Amino acid sequence: MAAKKPRSTRNKELIRGVGRFSRSKIYHKRGLWALKEHNGGSFPQHVKPTAEPAVDAKKKSPKFYPAEDVPKPLINKRKHKCTKLRASITPGTILIILTGHFKGKRVVFLKQLESGLLLVTGPFKVNGVPTRRVNQVYVIATSTKIDVSNVDVSKYDDKYFEREKVKKEKTEEQFFEAEKKPEKYVAPHRKEDQKVLDEQVLKAAEAIPDLRHYLSARFSLRSGMKPHELVF
Repeated sequence: MAAKKPRSTRNKELIRGVGRFSRSKIYHKRGLWALKEHNGGSFPQHVKPTAEPAVDAKKKSPKFYPAEDVPKPLINKRKHKCTKLRASITPGTILIILTGHFKGKRVVFLKQLESGLLLVTGPFKVNGVPTRRVNQVYVIATSTKIDVSNVDVSKYDDKYFEREKVKKEKTEEQFFEAEKKPEKYVAPHRKEDQKVLDEQVLKAAEAIPDLRHYLSARFSLRSGMKPHELVF
């Protein structure tokens, strides 16, 4: 690498601390007077950068890491997309439930909710199946259909089926006692809604003879029956 050239100065020192030219002489030699005159009698000044805004105490990161891991909720950036309904399932189609407490029961499909679940009903008066939500994966669509265009299901949505969360504080005596299953409670307004819906569905079912007996019968496989050959 090439050696750096020594720095040259216009005012060389005659002896240590004493320069060859005075301060006024150097002022004129450097042309500072012209620079000052060009800027209205004062030297140009650089604009100082503005101070950064104060960091909010709430958003400021902690000085130390927590001793234990603090769970943070995951941010879901995906947009909700309703599940595509099968072509064989249309409003009024009789479905067979394949799992759960009402396995083998036949129900009437009313509409698809925003969550993608199916709104179905027994009716409750016929086979004991109340108005509930079912995943289309766990049903078989039959060829039997009824006209439910006059059935009002506008009040039924996903919020209708949400349960109220109640925090229970157990005492020391209740902790050692045997756990008892809570009694099932059905709100009065849901009972009234079920009666009104059953009347409308049964009125539509009168157009097909023996449909009431068909809905009340439970579907099951018997010995010798081949599921892949059945026509529903």
